[in-house]
Amino acid sequence: MDGFNLYFGLKDSGWKRYYWLNIPLLAKNLLKPGQNLILTKYFTARVASPPDKVKRQSTFIEALQTIEGLKVFYGHYPLNPRKCHQCGYEDKEPKEKMTDVNIAVELLRDAYEDRYDIALLISADSDMVPPIKAVKELFPQKRIIAAFPPKRNSAELARVAHVSFHIGRSNIAKSLLPEEIVKPDGTILRHPDSWR
Repeated sequence: MDGFNLYFGLKDSGWKRYYWLNIPLLAKNLLKPGQNLILTKYFTARVASPPDKVKRQSTFIEALQTIEGLKVFYGHYPLNPRKCHQCGYEDKEPKEKMTDVNIAVELLRDAYEDRYDIALLISADSDMVPPIKAVKELFPQKRIIAAFPPKRNSAELARVAHVSFHIGRSNIAKSLLPEEIVKPDGTILRHPDSWR
């Protein structure tokens, strides 16, 4: 699952209350009867600022890491210099890096190691087209299903995936984490107030 693609889809939908999302449960809720979820892979990058955003993301990732059957993969979120061509104002813009490559590598690795019959890709990023084509060419018995986050779409991805669909609000609404999660060390993780 492409964490930022899903996050910005929820954000653009105005669905802040669904940020506190149980990622493996969402994946499970998207399966058809008779299908089994083997492992959920969550691809993201740590934000560097502002502090309140860093804290919310850290709390969320810690909450996810309490769930069995989920593995988190990290890219980078560097600050790149940018300059306004009209006024000359300079600042730094965060830009997420490596998520697409990490997803592509895992999609191909898992196909090679025969870890799935069907891969559910939660993303609408057209950068996923080449790895899906590679899986289809090298492992024709494997199927790739693209599940598009809210407010996200890719005609290219829809064409190359075996099946594609949009994730509906009802599946998201029934896939939330509990309000409080107690870690094995006794630390309590709470749903951030600003995500309501």
